[in-house]
Amino acid sequence: MSSQNGNVILEIEDLDISFGGVHAVDHLSFQVKRGEILGLIGPNGSGKSTTVNMISGLYTQDGGRIILDGTDLKRKSVMDRVRLGIGRTFQSPKPFTSLTVFESLYIAALLHNRSSQAAREAAREAMEFAGFSKLADTPCSKLPVERRKWLDMARILPTRPKVILLDECLAGLNPSEMNESLKLVQRINEKGVTIVFIEHVMAAVTQLCHRVVVLNEGRLLSQGEPTEVMRQEEVIKAYLGKGYGNA
Repeated sequence: MSSQNGNVILEIEDLDISFGGVHAVDHLSFQVKRGEILGLIGPNGSGKSTTVNMISGLYTQDGGRIILDGTDLKRKSVMDRVRLGIGRTFQSPKPFTSLTVFESLYIAALLHNRSSQAAREAAREAMEFAGFSKLADTPCSKLPVERRKWLDMARILPTRPKVILLDECLAGLNPSEMNESLKLVQRINEKGVTIVFIEHVMAAVTQLCHRVVVLNEGRLLSQGEPTEVMRQEEVIKAYLGKGYGNA
């Protein structure tokens, strides 16, 4: 499946991993196009977070390849992957609770800027972009959950990511907070950053994503334009349920 197509930024080729005899991801292949927002959807236990954990380097695959902009990530550490352009968030926010908002962004900026002055400028830029300017001196531990999630996204920006993996960034948010989160994701994408968006809120997926990849039992079930894929009988049966679209 490997391609020289400049329109493809991330390639997943025959990816495979098992845990204690359970085949969590089973010979999975798909591509992510440069500049798109790709939804990665499927039922709980379908392999979405496991796939993201392999892409980001938390897990090492048993087989297959992950290629970012032509570079095989097989022997790259988590830090190597950050430097190459992979950023990610987790289902639960991971703030540096002992630091302020600005300090949290500054620490992240130091990963990609050789001088402290350049890191400070990158941190301030990310802080303004994500709407945190008035909260610069606020301890991360004092932020409500939605702002912790936004800070997780903002903290990636100073590392100059090519691809950001967002793992259920809407979980636990009310409709207003979800709407603000989607606006931030769209604005990050408009900066030229490719997004892989794991989410169970189908209204958000259809609103935000250019394409979706559907997993089931660790395998690729379907892929394509969101509204088309969500009309497919096998997707409704495996994931959405019989009542989907009839409410």
